[in-house]
Amino acid sequence: MSLEMFLQHCFNALTLGSLYALIAIGYTMVYGILRLINFAHGDILMVGAYFVFFGTFAYGWPWGVAAILSVAGASLLGVVVERVAYRPLRDAPRISALISAIAVSFFIESLAVVVFTGQPRPVLQPEWLISEWQLGGLRILRLTAFVPVMTAVLVGILLYIVYRTKPGLAMRAISKDIETTRLLGVRVDNIIAFTFAIGSALAAASGIMWALRYPQVHPYMGIMPGLKAFIAAVFGGIGSIQGAVIGGVALGFVEIMTVAFMPELSGYRDAFAFVLLVLVLLFKPTGLLGERMEEKI
Repeated sequence: MSLEMFLQHCFNALTLGSLYALIAIGYTMVYGILRLINFAHGDILMVGAYFVFFGTFAYGWPWGVAAILSVAGASLLGVVVERVAYRPLRDAPRISALISAIAVSFFIESLAVVVFTGQPRPVLQPEWLISEWQLGGLRILRLTAFVPVMTAVLVGILLYIVYRTKPGLAMRAISKDIETTRLLGVRVDNIIAFTFAIGSALAAASGIMWALRYPQVHPYMGIMPGLKAFIAAVFGGIGSIQGAVIGGVALGFVEIMTVAFMPELSGYRDAFAFVLLVLVLLFKPTGLLGERMEEKI
C-alpha cells in the first residue's frame, strides 16, 4: 500500500469515526442521566436526514436553512419522545422502559415508511462540499474534512454547555443522584428534556452529514449507524462524552483499516464492530473511560 493510499484511508476512517462519535454522544448523554439506552436515537438520525431532503427538494430551501431547521425539528421530536414514551415510565422497572424504547424505535421507522415510503431517495450535495483538494497523489473531498471539523465544533459546544453552564451542572448532578438533585430545587424533568433535545440535535446533525457522505435517505438508514454508535459508546465507556468520541473514532479506524489491509474481508465489515463489542464486554465491561457504578443496598 502506497503512502497516499494509506493517508486516504486515514481520512476516510476519521470521517466515519467522527460520525459514529457524534451519534454515540447522544446515547451516552441519555444513559448518563437515566441509565436508559434510547434505542430511537438512530431513527431520529433518519428523521433529521429526511427533514433536509424535503426542505431542499420539496420546498427549495437553501441547504444551510434546511439543515438548521432539521436540527431544530429533531430536537423537538426528541423532547416529544421523552415526554410521551420515557417520562411516564421513569419510576417503572427498567425492563418497561427498555420495551418502550424499542417500541418507539419501531413506531418511528414504520411511520417513516408510511409517510416517506420505503423507496431510497437521493440527497442534494452542495457543490462546495463535493469539490476536491489535490495534494500530490492524494485527493480529498471537502466533505471528508468538513465532517471531522463540524464534529469537533459540536463536541466543543457540548462540553462548554455541560461543564460551564448551570443546565450542564444540573445534568451532571442528576447523573450522580436524581432524587437529591430534585430536593435541591432543580427542575429535573426540564433538564432531562433538555438533554434529550441536545442528543437529538446531535443525531440530526450526524444524520445530515451521513446522508451527504452516503447520498441517499430511506426509513431504515439509522439502524446500523445507531447500533455501531452504541458499540462505540460502550467501547469508550458509556456515560462519558470523551469516551464516546474516542470510541467512535476508534471504531471508524477499525472498520476502514481492516478492510483496507484485508480487502477479502470487506463482506464482514459490519461484523468487526460486534466482535469489538464482545471483546470489550469480556475484558473491560466499563469501557475505556467508564466508571464502575456501585449499587447502594
